[in-house]
Amino acid sequence: MRIHVAKAGICRQPSSKILTRMRGFTFLGLMMIIAIMGVVLLSVGEVWHFAQKRNKELELLFVGDQYRRAIKTYYDHTPSSSRQTYPMNLEELLKDPRYPTTHRYLRRIYPDPITGASEWGVLRDPNGGIIGVYSLSDEMPAKQGGFRLAEREFEGKTKYSEWYFKYVPPIYASGVPAMQYTK
Repeated sequence: MRIHVAKAGICRQPSSKILTRMRGFTFLGLMMIIAIMGVVLLSVGEVWHFAQKRNKELELLFVGDQYRRAIKTYYDHTPSSSRQTYPMNLEELLKDPRYPTTHRYLRRIYPDPITGASEWGVLRDPNGGIIGVYSLSDEMPAKQGGFRLAEREFEGKTKYSEWYFKYVPPIYASGVPAMQYTK
C-alpha cells in the first residue's frame, strides 16, 4: 500500500505498526459480523423448530379427529341384529368385518404425527373395544388452550399422551352411567 503525500511530493510506505492496527480492526469487525450471524441463525432455528412443532400438533388434532369420527361411525353403524359395539382393533375401521360387503370408516391407518410411528395408544371399553386413541409422545404440547369443543379436555394437559381422541356415546357422555375405559 502506498500513501501519497501531496505537499512533500514523495511517496512512502506506511509503517508496520499502522498495518498491524488496520489488520486488527478488520479481524475484530469480521469476528463481530460472524457472532451477529450466529445469533440470527440461532433465533431463526428456534422459530423454525416451533413452527414445525405447531404443524405436527395441528396434524395430530386432525388425525385424532379422523379416528374419533371413524370410531363413532363404526359404533353408530352396528348392524340392527346386534348391540352397538366398538372395533376390536384399528384395522376394523378400514374394513368392517360385521358386514358381508365392504364398509370403510378410515382410508388408512394414519401414523402418529408427533412420533412418526404407526403405533398409537388405545383406550378400551370393558369389553375390549377401542373407544379412542392417543399419541405415545411424552413431549409437552405448544397449544395449552383455545381448543374446539370436541377437544376442550386437552386444555392444561402437559403431554401429548394425555390428549385422548375418544368417542363416548351421548348416554355415557352425560355421566349416567359412567363409561369406564382403560389404557
